[in-house]
Amino acid sequence: MADDVLLFGAEAGIARLTLNRPEKRNALNGALVEALKEGLARAEADESIRVIVLEGAGRDFCSGADLAELERIAAMGLDENLEDARSLGALFSTMRSLPKPIVAVVQGRALAGGCGLASACDLVLAHEGAEFGYPEVHLGFVPALVMTILRRKVGEGVAFELVAQGDRFDAAEARRLGLVNRVFAAEGFEAEVDRYLTALARKPASALALTKGLLYELDGLDFADGLARAAEVNAEARMTEACQAGVRRFLEKSGRSPTGA
Repeated sequence: MADDVLLFGAEAGIARLTLNRPEKRNALNGALVEALKEGLARAEADESIRVIVLEGAGRDFCSGADLAELERIAAMGLDENLEDARSLGALFSTMRSLPKPIVAVVQGRALAGGCGLASACDLVLAHEGAEFGYPEVHLGFVPALVMTILRRKVGEGVAFELVAQGDRFDAAEARRLGLVNRVFAAEGFEAEVDRYLTALARKPASALALTKGLLYELDGLDFADGLARAAEVNAEARMTEACQAGVRRFLEKSGRSPTGA
């Protein structure tokens, strides 16, 4: 896939998309961004896949843009830069709209665009030694695309401080801020991650898809419209095979028939 800058593997309902530029700390470039789009499309098309994982080969998750990419950007004009930025924006949009949950598994460094890539995932699992940060300000750059996601996850004040100061922070702080869902110890890290992913993959796919879709759709709705849309999703969920089967199992365990008798 795109000269193997991204590896694709799938097992037990879990697709693993591995950023495969360890010699560059998995730094982002145009080829890797396009490969991620292809990998996500492949995972979405496979009905056996319930959960998508993004991870990095080697010691780091992703260190941001590589030096060659920065040199290329410096030589581009406004129109070229806009097209390039829109390509990354399209990746984030795809991740948000794809109905299957996307989980970042972060070891080592997740910096700049790499931290943005993790932030764009629905869930983030971090190694206790992981390092995060949006240091673009030190280069006079603005992580504008990332901010669209960041302010929704941590709020405006925290988002501005993270981007304006450009400091690095550890996994514990990332969880406190709301950027990371779980932090796992170094000992047993892979086993803990596998347990988490396996449990998530066993959840009804229809329920996960409806939950993810509603969560992000609510962002653009006022309270009344949000409740109206939530009622529609509630009704849709009740009609799914997974929900009806789950209700039947619950009633049978409680000694009641599906009709309430």
